[in-house]
Amino acid sequence: MSLPFALATRALDTILARQQSLGLAEVGSPYRELRSPMSPAPVGTMRVWQGDGEISRMVYVGLVVPPINLDSHMVFAFTASRSGVPHFTLDSVHGGAYYAYHLDLIPRAELSSHLSYMDSAYHPLTGLYEEASQREGLSRAHIGPRQHALMSPWMLVHRADEAAFQGMTPIVEAYVAHWLELVSAGLPAPVIESLADTDLAARDGTVRANLFSPEVDPVWAQVSRLLGEPASDEIRDVLMGGPLT
Repeated sequence: MSLPFALATRALDTILARQQSLGLAEVGSPYRELRSPMSPAPVGTMRVWQGDGEISRMVYVGLVVPPINLDSHMVFAFTASRSGVPHFTLDSVHGGAYYAYHLDLIPRAELSSHLSYMDSAYHPLTGLYEEASQREGLSRAHIGPRQHALMSPWMLVHRADEAAFQGMTPIVEAYVAHWLELVSAGLPAPVIESLADTDLAARDGTVRANLFSPEVDPVWAQVSRLLGEPASDEIRDVLMGGPLT
């Protein structure tokens, strides 16, 4: 089991351990095998869980292509359209010469104008964020300002050496635990009331369209080269909440 797969699977399994209470059911097994002209065998899988509770959809995409030194695993868990609870995301990658990760809770409302929301959903992560950001073995990840603007200030995103990457396990576990507590307990009533000025569903649709746009994130050009545009477009559509087939 590779380190990126183990990190992503640990987070995924922690969420799925609450699968029944969260009302999640897997669609297909897997939802899609991912193929490439580079290999006669599948190079990855997309798994999808659908729910009618606080989590509306969870998506895992794994791509393992040894000829290009790619070992990439992504987990997205999306809260319901009516919810102010952030989405959860983790990317876990080995690119041959380096490891990389991306960990965040994606805001459902503008943080700068909703202080109580920010304090409730994000401030408890501050100590973890600051400690993890200062660890040895980490370096700046190549992510642009537009991508940063779509995420939260508590996003952890770095390239890492092997030791630093292995050391991220408890940080990921703590982020997952905090997020699951938000999912389970919900936001406090005054915080929910403070979000009344935000059309949560409409905002989420706009943010997801931007977040998964090839014009914003260059990774989609790489995915298209690897899998072909139809497969890349389908993954993006599933992540944006499109209908499942």
